[in-house]
Amino acid sequence: MFFKSQLTVMISNKKNWRLVFNFFAAMLIFVSCKKDTGFTHTAGAPMAIDDFIAKQGGGGTEILITGSNFSLDTSEIDVTINGNQLAVIGASGTQIMAVVPKKCGSGNVIVKIGSDSAVSSGVFNYVFTRTVTTLAGNGTAGFANGPGADAMFNFNGEVWYRSMGLAVDDNLNVYVADPGNHCIRKIDSLGNVTTLAGNPNSSGYADGQGTAAKFSLPYDVALDADGNVYSVDPGNWDIRKISPDGKAVTWAWGGQAPWSVAIDKTTGHVYYSSCDGSGNVYQLTSQWNATPVITGLNYPAGIDFDKTGNLYISVNGENVIRRFTAGTWENNIIAGTQGAAGYVNATGTAAKFDHPWGLAVDADGNLYVAGNGTWDGGSYNTDQSVRYIKNGAWDVSTFAGSGSAGYSDAIGEAAAFNAPTGVAIDKNGTVYVLDKNNNRIRKIVSE
Repeated sequence: MFFKSQLTVMISNKKNWRLVFNFFAAMLIFVSCKKDTGFTHTAGAPMAIDDFIAKQGGGGTEILITGSNFSLDTSEIDVTINGNQLAVIGASGTQIMAVVPKKCGSGNVIVKIGSDSAVSSGVFNYVFTRTVTTLAGNGTAGFANGPGADAMFNFNGEVWYRSMGLAVDDNLNVYVADPGNHCIRKIDSLGNVTTLAGNPNSSGYADGQGTAAKFSLPYDVALDADGNVYSVDPGNWDIRKISPDGKAVTWAWGGQAPWSVAIDKTTGHVYYSSCDGSGNVYQLTSQWNATPVITGLNYPAGIDFDKTGNLYISVNGENVIRRFTAGTWENNIIAGTQGAAGYVNATGTAAKFDHPWGLAVDADGNLYVAGNGTWDGGSYNTDQSVRYIKNGAWDVSTFAGSGSAGYSDAIGEAAAFNAPTGVAIDKNGTVYVLDKNNNRIRKIVSE
């Protein structure tokens, strides 16, 4: 079996003619070996992977593995890449044909038969397809509840709004801080938008149920393990706790105006940061009890924790991403060149960001950084994308979007955002983006 699209890619480059020849030679061997009904795997004898093709591809890619001491019985063969199982569709004593699953990821090819195993020396490079669509909003600043494009948000009603806040629960409901409408919105998994708390027609301060509550400029939200939404409001200098049924109560007053909020998954403690004054990060160990634990940052924008309690901060004024170790708060720059704005994908401090803003961490400790938070005479800077930082290696790449502002639902860097300032990830790895100047919530599915 062979995908026509895969063959087209191979022969489109004359340098790949030898690969094409070798592939068809291997296929002839594979077909002839299928006739060898007498071969059986010899348990305990050496088993090896000599090579495999193709070397890269996405979900559905067929790879032909060449080696020795395999088996004709596909049911006893286990092939994995990055811990993910491939579907084995044919085999002989020297070859195995398997199909790569979606979201597989990159890694060595591993073949197991009974207690015997073999590992490839080369790595299969999985190529993700990241599809950007619009979940809700129609581009016009205003207020309206409803499905998808019928809904309206007000993220950019004022040039100084630095909208960044959204979070997603295990039921795939997305919660959004809408500062221009002075309320917290809820979007269900089908894209239906409702108001969770706050009155879009009245800015102010009041605890209460649903629209009886009042907010000034809610900028960010975070979710606890019980589904409560915590909202920070630099206009009121307060942190509000909102129950799943929309009842808002004041949880604390900020030591400085609170701009962003996150919850440590290991302790349940609430943290918030402030871009005002000395740039502190505060810990709330209980209601009303706020203690500064990090000080002196130059515009600490997006904050989030990994599953072991390490804190990550996009330091907007330094153009870097910092990691603060759980328990000690010792920190280092994991990505970005300090003091140098730019748009460069690279590893660690060789990479460049242009005033990074929103930040989120997925279940595997990988980071997603949303666009920019600087404003200059009515236009935003050149980083109009969501960047991806691989956990541990700190390799920075573009997840979706590019350096150019616009609006386009498309794949990867062909998609366009206009000041993407907030980002969140659900349990399935789907990424949600608050696209500020487009007044939309965007959705990125990676497969």
